[in-house]
Amino acid sequence: MKRLIECVPNFSEGRDPAKVDAIVAAMSSVPGVYVLDREMDADHHRSVITLAGEPDAVAEAALRGVGKAMELIDLTKHSGAHPRVGAADVVPFIPVDGVTIEDCVVLAHRVGQEIWKRYRIPVFFYEAAATRPERVNLENVRRGQFEGLREEMKKNHDRQPDVGEPKVHPTAGVTVVGARKFLIAYNVNLNTCDVGIANKIAKAIRFSSGGLRYVKSMGVELKARNLAQVSINLTDFEQTPMYRVYEMVKREAERYGAMPVGSEIVGLVPKKALEMTADFFLQLENFSPAQVFENRLAGALSGAPFIASKDRKLAGLARPFLDALATPAATPGGGSASAFAAALAAALGQMVAGLSRKKKSQAAHVDQLSAALDEMRKAADELAQAIDRDAESYDAVMAAFKLPQGNEKETRERTEAIQKATKGAADVPLQVAERTVALFERLGQLDGIVAASMRSDLHVARLLADAGARGALANVEINLEGLTDAAYVASMRAKAAALRKRLGSAPRATSA
Repeated sequence: MKRLIECVPNFSEGRDPAKVDAIVAAMSSVPGVYVLDREMDADHHRSVITLAGEPDAVAEAALRGVGKAMELIDLTKHSGAHPRVGAADVVPFIPVDGVTIEDCVVLAHRVGQEIWKRYRIPVFFYEAAATRPERVNLENVRRGQFEGLREEMKKNHDRQPDVGEPKVHPTAGVTVVGARKFLIAYNVNLNTCDVGIANKIAKAIRFSSGGLRYVKSMGVELKARNLAQVSINLTDFEQTPMYRVYEMVKREAERYGAMPVGSEIVGLVPKKALEMTADFFLQLENFSPAQVFENRLAGALSGAPFIASKDRKLAGLARPFLDALATPAATPGGGSASAFAAALAAALGQMVAGLSRKKKSQAAHVDQLSAALDEMRKAADELAQAIDRDAESYDAVMAAFKLPQGNEKETRERTEAIQKATKGAADVPLQVAERTVALFERLGQLDGIVAASMRSDLHVARLLADAGARGALANVEINLEGLTDAAYVASMRAKAAALRKRLGSAPRATSA
């Protein structure tokens, strides 16, 4: 399996394209490294480069970038809106495929040691790679910026680096190296040049001052555009999505007589983050599908052009699963098909809630429909994952039946393995049934608040949920037949009976 990581080094140069070109050229000279994106900002006086590839190759590319930045950037002559402590200011490593966050921590520590060895630039570690609790947050490491850190390192033991001598490089400062999850740099621009307002909003939304979890933010003055900006880092976009942050910025701005005039993404963004926010009309400035990380990475690795889903035939999207289901093999089977039907129900529920929310006739129900949209999205994700989980659980049963049984010990171990695997094959569809019955009931609650034109789609969603739940329960029952644990079997059958009762007693949606 190919091992992939992302690295997003930030350099303290946003005004001289020739210098940034030279840094990018140094990094892209490493075989197997893909430079997916580059962003320059004159106000911030900062560049953000996105690299991807095998861990060792990306590590070497990052090291070469640090070296080239040391040659070209003099922090004693640098000023910009964005805080900085180094010419190569921040070098984070992010796991993508076949790599864990722990692997990235090891890599970050190795790169930090090498930066000092090659360039005599002191290194601090942050986020998951931090060696001290107070250095997990990058803002703590950057406190005072280059000038302040230069003085504090001379006398304050707590500000000494993790690697290297306790003094900054004369022109390149220090470099902060870390390992983290995917971070989204997302900025909201305001219709005011008053950076004080941006700072007040930033304080209200950031977690460290009582705001939203997984949000870091600060106010920035965009002199070139005569605007103030709320500059935001989202460290976990799935827990705190972009649209929620935008809505809070908008509400806070209204308190000061201001409003957003647009928002922007710096660098690349996971496709899922946009799927979660597309319906909330974030006013993204100059956004294109090429900014989606997965799309750019896929194109770089395969050389094939990206084709948007809207340009694909729907039958082609469904065909791989249908072909797998049709093969004369035990998996995927009825359990996976049941989970798929349930996932379809949740996806259709998303469509119903999303379209209804846009109708003027349903304006009074926008908050309820928005909440339902989030619930349906989470249900669809969970049930889609259950398609594979069900197949894997039954594959484990088949593997247990293939264990040797040549002597008494082998026979006993085989029997125990079969019993354990069969319980697993019953547990998964029961979980699907529980999730799907809850979905079936939730869809029923939407009947009175969705748009009239959506009622037939809602009816179809409930029929799919009903089928998915009943199919999952059938798979529970078939797996219980071979089990010898009477207490377990009785408990599972009681749970299944309760779920069937909920399906039978729930009110049915009427078709339009």
